[in-house]
Amino acid sequence: MENRYPRLEINLAHLQHNVSKIVEKCGGRGIQVAGVIKGATGLPEVAKAFDKGGAAMIASSRLEQIEDAIDAGIEKPMMLIRVPMLSEVKDVIRLTDISLNSEFEVIKALNEEARRQGKLHKVILMADMGDLREGYWDKDEIVDVAEYIENKMINIQLVGVGTNLGCYGSISPTAEKLEELVEVAEKIEARLGRELEYISGGATSSLMRVWDGDIPKRINLLRVGEGILLARDLDVFYGYDMSELYQDIFRLKAEVIELKNKPSYPVGTITVDAFGHTPEYIDRGMRKRALLAMGKVDYGDPGELLPMEKGIEVLGASSDHTIIDVEDAERDYKVGDIMTFDVCYATVVYLTNCRNVNIAYV
Repeated sequence: MENRYPRLEINLAHLQHNVSKIVEKCGGRGIQVAGVIKGATGLPEVAKAFDKGGAAMIASSRLEQIEDAIDAGIEKPMMLIRVPMLSEVKDVIRLTDISLNSEFEVIKALNEEARRQGKLHKVILMADMGDLREGYWDKDEIVDVAEYIENKMINIQLVGVGTNLGCYGSISPTAEKLEELVEVAEKIEARLGRELEYISGGATSSLMRVWDGDIPKRINLLRVGEGILLARDLDVFYGYDMSELYQDIFRLKAEVIELKNKPSYPVGTITVDAFGHTPEYIDRGMRKRALLAMGKVDYGDPGELLPMEKGIEVLGASSDHTIIDVEDAERDYKVGDIMTFDVCYATVVYLTNCRNVNIAYV
C-alpha cells in the first residue's frame, strides 16, 4: 500500500540539515543540543537524523520512543525529559542515561533501582522559574536535595540543573530568567563545592537568546525539538529570521473523494457536530467543495492544516472527512487528485501517532 493516503512525507536530508545548523549555532556559544524526538513520535528514522546531525544526546518524554531509538542502533546518551513516573523507574534506569527530576521520592527510587541494575544514573534537577509546570519552586529545597544526592546516593550522579519556560505558563525565556537559573546552579555548586556539568536553559523558545546573543554564558544545554523539526515558532510568534533552516520537512498529502457544489450553510435545524460542538457557519451561497479522506482522528485540529495552494480554504472536519472550499482554487480538482498541506507541530504529533497515516521518507 505504498501510495496509500493520507500520506505524511518527511524530508530526512532537510531534517539532518536543521539539526546540524542548530548544533552549529548553539555550539558557537558552548551549548550542547539534546535532540527532542517526541514531536515526531520518536520515529526511528527521525531519531537517526538527529543523531547524524550531531545532537549530543537523544531526548524524549516517552520511554517507548527512547527504546525504539536504541533498537535503531543509536549509541548517543538517552535523556528522559518528563519527570519519571514511579511506575516506570525500572525502565528509566534500563533505557536512559539521564533524566530530569523534581520529586525526591522518585529520585530515591531511581537510586535504589540503579543499585539493583548495577548502574550509575545521571539526574538534572528541575527548577520552576515561573512557568509553573515541573520543577522545585522552593529554591532552598532544591539545594538541600542536591546535597542529599551528592552525599547519600551512591547510584545517582547529580550532573546539573534545568528549567522549562514557554510551555504551560507561556513565560518567556528572557536573559534575566535564565540568569536566575544560573544563580540557582551556583547556590548548589557552593553547597557541593564543585561545578555542575550542565545548566539546561530550556527548549526551543530559549533559542531566542542564542539568536540575540544574550544567553547567559553558563547555560550549556538546550533541549530542542520544534526548532529543528519545523523551525516555525520563532519565526511565526516572535519574528526571528529562520531562513537558514528548512521549514518544509513535513508535508501532508490527502486524496479527494468527492467534489460537489453545495450550500455553504447547513440546511435544517442546527444542534451539535460529531464532537459535541456547535461551529459557526457563514452563508456564502453555493460553493464548490471537496471532501478529503482524512479527518480529526488523523491530524487533530483542521485549523492547523495549511494548504500549499492558493484559493483553498479548510472549512472543517469530522472524524474521517475534511471539508475544503475549492471554489477559488487555481487548479480544477477532480476526484482522485491529491491535495498538499503544510502542518503545525501538534499536527505532526497526531499524524505520526496515527496508524492510518502512511509515513514516507523522501
